[in-house]
Amino acid sequence: MTSFRDRVRGVVLSTALGDALGAPVEKLTYAEIKSKYGRVESLMTKWHKADLPADVRLGRMRGNGIVTDDTLMTIALMKVYMTEGRHLDAYDMGKEFVKEIAFRKTYVPELDQETLIIERLFYPEKYIFMRHVLANCDPREGGIGNMVNCGAAMYIAPIGIVNACHPKAAYDEAILFAMGHQSSYGLEAAGVLAACVAKAFEPGATVDDIVHTAIALAKDGTKAAIAELTEAARELRPFRDDMDRVVETFQEILLKYSPMGDDVSRHIDKVGLPSNHYTPSRLWSIEELPLALAFMVLNDGEYYRTILDGINSGRDTDSIGVMAGVILGAMHGCEAIRTEDIEQLNKVNRLDLIGIADRFSEAAARIIEEDLRIHESRKRVWLEELQ
Repeated sequence: MTSFRDRVRGVVLSTALGDALGAPVEKLTYAEIKSKYGRVESLMTKWHKADLPADVRLGRMRGNGIVTDDTLMTIALMKVYMTEGRHLDAYDMGKEFVKEIAFRKTYVPELDQETLIIERLFYPEKYIFMRHVLANCDPREGGIGNMVNCGAAMYIAPIGIVNACHPKAAYDEAILFAMGHQSSYGLEAAGVLAACVAKAFEPGATVDDIVHTAIALAKDGTKAAIAELTEAARELRPFRDDMDRVVETFQEILLKYSPMGDDVSRHIDKVGLPSNHYTPSRLWSIEELPLALAFMVLNDGEYYRTILDGINSGRDTDSIGVMAGVILGAMHGCEAIRTEDIEQLNKVNRLDLIGIADRFSEAAARIIEEDLRIHESRKRVWLEELQ
């Protein structure tokens, strides 16, 4: 049986692996990836912008295993749990989490320097600092007004770990915490992904069990998108080697829930034009989580095939890789991940991912043990009352 520690390792390693595999081709379409790369299958992939001038790259570098903010923010959230030693909510977003991203330096691989994570973050993640530090908002209202995207879901996996085997508790805590960052379907995705990770910790949990949990807990457009995409994935299993057909089907379905399609870049000609992109809606969903679950269903939880299919489908490739990876990492544990990949991730990012995972595993275990102690105490009280 895979141990709790090995499953935590699986989640942490898979965060970095999915992130680093997808980073070199982020924002490219499926057709562009196919044309430029054939198929991305290795960490040792050259970033599609690597040969551009440094100012065009914003001083960043990717490829060969370099991770992005998805991994850095996941580690930051784990550090908050290790500091606080308890369950979290939006007030912790506005206090300890802000400290980790905006006041404490760490090595940022894309910038190749010790600096603040916020120097690397995209605007909707910088919004955490603006709302909680500059605007001094009610922490529970921190996500209001933000661009609705996958930014909270991409780093939420640690909440699934501290609520292992209790998906509803993971969903609730993720919503309570991430409401300090996101709203609408961006917030919903964070709750559902945390629940999926928690479910994946159950011994013997299957892909179908995880998808059922996601659909049972998800609301509105997120629920509909997951249900429709995963059903399509089941029907496409006999044709899974025909990626043209798979991606075309998935992206056609997604247009109902995420109308931007391949139009994911921002440029001057779009400024001032009205759009519903990234705005709150009860009918829409982020793309990354439904796609991650759909590729899991398509490949029946096969670890590398699922992550790589998700990455090669295009657009927000690193976050798709992270979301598929953390669920499968919790299911399969660290044994699913190649030793050479772990070594490359640690080397290029100056990380000790197993050490980080083990320290967090100990903190998470203490939180779970306290939950169980409280549960047993309540159980004894009620048994006495009923007698």
